[in-house]
Amino acid sequence: MSTLLENLNWRYATKKFDATKKISESDLNTLKEAVRLAASSYGLQPFKVVIVENPELREKLKAEAWGQTQITDASHLFIFANDLNLDSKSVEAYIKNISETRGVPTDALGGFSDMMNNVISNLSNEAKNIWTSKQTYIALGTLLSAAAELKIDTTPMEGFSPAAFNEILGFDKLGLNAVVVATIGYRHDEDDSQHYKKVRKSQEELFITL
Repeated sequence: MSTLLENLNWRYATKKFDATKKISESDLNTLKEAVRLAASSYGLQPFKVVIVENPELREKLKAEAWGQTQITDASHLFIFANDLNLDSKSVEAYIKNISETRGVPTDALGGFSDMMNNVISNLSNEAKNIWTSKQTYIALGTLLSAAAELKIDTTPMEGFSPAAFNEILGFDKLGLNAVVVATIGYRHDEDDSQHYKKVRKSQEELFITL
């Protein structure tokens, strides 16, 4: 646990990446697996994670992200997009996955299925999209922690135009909506931010014990 805390203290929102350094395929797969294993309400995972490597595409995205160089200089760009079409078919696919993974008959999962369908059907489209958007942040947090464990730098970013990202990436046709992005790579030696002490509230100020 002490190593985890050291690594969380080590990480920061990297302002300048070294564009010459790339993440290994092995480390990239580890990060992907960490995101896959992230917590999610009911385990539904109502989102997709799009990894953009194409340089030309990333240049277009940078223009819609206030020109922030992390978009193009980082080794990889992760885009977390929530599912705009979460419905009974999504639940059915999840139930099938549970059945196959755990060797449980689908009939035995009827109660769980009905409960999820009842919750989803009673949500307005706006409420449903807010809920699925929130799920992406849980996965993002897991990615940040996993990257820190590997001494890989990250920058979570909300400073972009979701509508423009959706259009460039064709998300509208896929029923997806860009929520938050994370640039992944290695800090540049000239990034002064790496030398700043981390500023956080004290435990006494942050936590309330009742």
